[in-house]
Amino acid sequence: MQVRGVNELRRMFLDYFERNGHLKMKSFSLVPHNDNSLLLINSGMAPLKPYFTGQEIPPRRRVTTCQKCIRTGDIENVGKTARHGTFFEMLGNFSFGDYFKHEAIPFAWDFLTKEVGLDPDRLYPSVYVDDQESFDIWVNEMHIDPSRIFKFGKEDNFWEHGEGPCGPCTEIYYDRGEKYGCHKPDCTVGCECDRYVEVWNVVFSQFDNDGKGNYTDLIQKNIDTGMGLERLAMVVQDEESIYTVDTNRALLEAVCKLAGINYHDDRDKDISLRIVTDHTKSCTFMISDGIMPSNEGRGYVLRRLIRRAVRHGRKLGINHNFMKDMAKNVIDHNKDGYPELSEKEAMILKVLSEEEEKFNKTIDQGMNILNEQIEKLNANGEKVLSGEDAFKLYDTYGFPYDLTVELLNEQGLDACKEGFDACMLRQKEQARAARKHSNYMGADATVYDEIDPHITSEFTGYDKFEDMGKVLVLTTEDSIVEALSEGDKGTIITDKTPFYATMGGQQGDSGVITAGNFEFEVSEAINLKGGRIGHVGIVKSGMINNGEEVKLSINAAQRNATAKDHSATHLLQKALRTVLGEHVEQAGAFYDKNRLRFDFTHFQAVTKDEIAKIEKLVNDAIKADYPVVTEIMSLEDAKKSGAMALFGEKYGDTVRVVRMGDFSTELCGGTHVSHTGAIGSFKIVSEAGIAAGVRRIEALTGDNLINHYQEEENLLNNAAMLLKSSQADVCTKIESLLDELKKLKSENEKLKAKAASESVGNSAEKAILVNGVKVLCIKAEAEDANALRTLGDSLKDQLGTESVIVLATDNGGKVSLMATATDAAVKKGISAGIIIKESAALIGGKGGGRPNMAQAGGTDASGIESALNKAEEIIRKQLGE
Repeated sequence: MQVRGVNELRRMFLDYFERNGHLKMKSFSLVPHNDNSLLLINSGMAPLKPYFTGQEIPPRRRVTTCQKCIRTGDIENVGKTARHGTFFEMLGNFSFGDYFKHEAIPFAWDFLTKEVGLDPDRLYPSVYVDDQESFDIWVNEMHIDPSRIFKFGKEDNFWEHGEGPCGPCTEIYYDRGEKYGCHKPDCTVGCECDRYVEVWNVVFSQFDNDGKGNYTDLIQKNIDTGMGLERLAMVVQDEESIYTVDTNRALLEAVCKLAGINYHDDRDKDISLRIVTDHTKSCTFMISDGIMPSNEGRGYVLRRLIRRAVRHGRKLGINHNFMKDMAKNVIDHNKDGYPELSEKEAMILKVLSEEEEKFNKTIDQGMNILNEQIEKLNANGEKVLSGEDAFKLYDTYGFPYDLTVELLNEQGLDACKEGFDACMLRQKEQARAARKHSNYMGADATVYDEIDPHITSEFTGYDKFEDMGKVLVLTTEDSIVEALSEGDKGTIITDKTPFYATMGGQQGDSGVITAGNFEFEVSEAINLKGGRIGHVGIVKSGMINNGEEVKLSINAAQRNATAKDHSATHLLQKALRTVLGEHVEQAGAFYDKNRLRFDFTHFQAVTKDEIAKIEKLVNDAIKADYPVVTEIMSLEDAKKSGAMALFGEKYGDTVRVVRMGDFSTELCGGTHVSHTGAIGSFKIVSEAGIAAGVRRIEALTGDNLINHYQEEENLLNNAAMLLKSSQADVCTKIESLLDELKKLKSENEKLKAKAASESVGNSAEKAILVNGVKVLCIKAEAEDANALRTLGDSLKDQLGTESVIVLATDNGGKVSLMATATDAAVKKGISAGIIIKESAALIGGKGGGRPNMAQAGGTDASGIESALNKAEEIIRKQLGE
């Protein structure tokens, strides 16, 4: 068998399946596309899931790939064994409803034996125990002795992941020889030693699992295969592990050279050598796909790998920054299959250097702190570091929690995960609640403060909606980065842009920034200090690097609608000063694609007549179709021309003047229509005071006004339908209904009063005399508090000028208590307010009022009698009895 390198084996595999009708596709990014179930691509089929599920149509029914993958689920074992690694390449051939078992099995056998040249006598297939079809293909078509075929159960040879497509698989094992074995008499395929290695796995996706253990046949049967490239190279090159195949060996030897040691001289150092080798490779590939170090998501995975590699580099005696040099080695030996490594080399090296430097500033101090904590734990006979101490290492010294745990585990100790998580949550909540960290200028500190002050942006959007620009700065929400990739939220700053940045009340443009397959959706352009324009948004696809040329395209419809509103505010301000007076000054403004808002100095509400005059002036100016002309001139010349300046605004030596015929002239840096007729129409929809001496008008123009009128018409139509009248008769019909309602309400009040009066009958005769005042405390039947008050007034009339009445009623558990007294009774000491206040508690309520009338509400009807007795007791005291 000819010894072949990793890059050659990759080419051989892809070329073989391309010759057999497969579409050869480049490796997908490590960043999943529209797949929130994964942080990172971890298998060959992961980026192809939409083709398997039918969400997307595959470019061809036969596809082959070599997919770069990252797996960190067992990161704690990486380095400790030579089997585990975080980065690997997965070779795969896939069929989406095309061929199945009779083709897939021969493809695998033919490639391994004829293309690669593996000895057939050292290959052993395995099948799912109930998959007789695959067993028969191996025996009858591939002519494999049945004794060489191993049958395994679901755990080994049936692929499924909960509900959905699943199926049996067949695997091919290679016997590496006795030197890799355990030498046990029963050592065979399936043994845990390194002699028999699985090199190929073919999954037959033929069933649908309903999630309850019931399986039905899929209409479209698919093939999903996987073969680890490094593992294949290990077999072909007869190497002991994936770490010593040609491309990885070169990196491993480079680490050994830096550390001044040899591989296999020291077990503990071998662990660190493997960790640095593996993690450097993973980090290089991750950064090439636009992943940046951070404290969340895949960025946290990257940071964790970098810092773990740096820490183990220190253990090997490498005390200077070395990640950049190791990354160069990765790039040199892998660019054949992944040319993007060379394309992104500068960015990869810069990111690694900066992250390593950042960690090196704190690692020594952090290690000292941790060692002190370990000594304390040992001295106290404790085994678990508190979550607070672990969080301090993370927050102050940049130690990922997993790194702290790893360091503790090496000493037979652990850390409290619950305590750490609680500290992390508390910090996030405090950050959200506060956000009060300020920079030198007293403003909220942001990532933009870190930008080179020499960087500026040129705005080119006064006369164009598209332009080309060079990327000068890329940021995430909390740091400056060298690249942004799919799913990243951030800001792009270019040397020139047609995007207008939010300023002077005008909402910034939205749109897209593109370059090849890269697309960045700009939600808003913002104005940053130093003459920079930031494009804030999210990467929809692809990746962008600092320094690349991009195409910037604004949302033309939004710009046009915003320009109409902005130009209309200039006309509005002139109209306001004409109608209301020269005291009117702009006190604030906002205009976007939906509406305009204008705040101005004025000291009373604008009347309907004034609003009508203002609207007429603005609409007359629109009809006049004045040309909108802009000029750049000195501030002094602008003032001489009569241009209005924004109240309190500071201007430079030169200014931009916007003139709309002879009607309006203002200093303004915003975007406008080319002639006032383009505004279409103008309507004020609200006017209100917002502060002392400041009023606010909201208005609509153009299509927004048409939409507003349409909504108003729809409301009128619905009202007419409900009233069963024409639109013209709606007001007349409403007036008629209001008159009718008024009459009915009056009649209803009379009926309720009559019913309440009848409910007490001749109760007035039951009044008692207390020091010359007639007192009546009774329960009545009244529908509500109004009826109760009316009844009280009626009883006062019956009892005479010196009387006090307390009434209670129960309406389905809603209890009302009311007291009323004549003026003469009040003069004798009666206070209805005190009577109600002190007796309301007995009905489970509160109340009060004036001396001559008070009321309360409660919920305890069982306390009515007690409340009335209490009221009589209070009355007697007030009258001095």
